[in-house]
Amino acid sequence: MTRRTAETVIFAAMAEPTFDDVQALVGAATPHFAFQIRARVRQLIDELPDGHPVRRFGEEQIDLLDRLGYSSSKAAEGERAPRSKPGWQQIPSSAPADRPLPRG
Repeated sequence: MTRRTAETVIFAAMAEPTFDDVQALVGAATPHFAFQIRARVRQLIDELPDGHPVRRFGEEQIDLLDRLGYSSSKAAEGERAPRSKPGWQQIPSSAPADRPLPRG
C-alpha cells in the first residue's frame, strides 16, 4: 500500500513472506505464465536468508515453474493419459512438468 502526499510516497512494509504467499502465486500456474510467476516468486523470497524454510519452499517452486515453462501441464496429480490413446501422436508438445520438453 502507498500513501501519496504532495512531496513523498510512503510504502507500507510487507510482512515476511509465508508458505501461503508462495502457494498463492504458484497454485494456479500454467505453462504460459510459468516464467512470469517464477520471477515474482524469486522477488518474493529474495530478502529471506539462506536456509529459511519459506525460501527453500520458494526455490522448490521456482524449479517446478522452470520445468512447467517447457511443459504443457503440471500433471502433479492423477493418472496420465496413455500415449496409446487415439490422437496422442497429434499432440507433439504434450509434456508434464516432471518430464518437460527438451530445451532448444
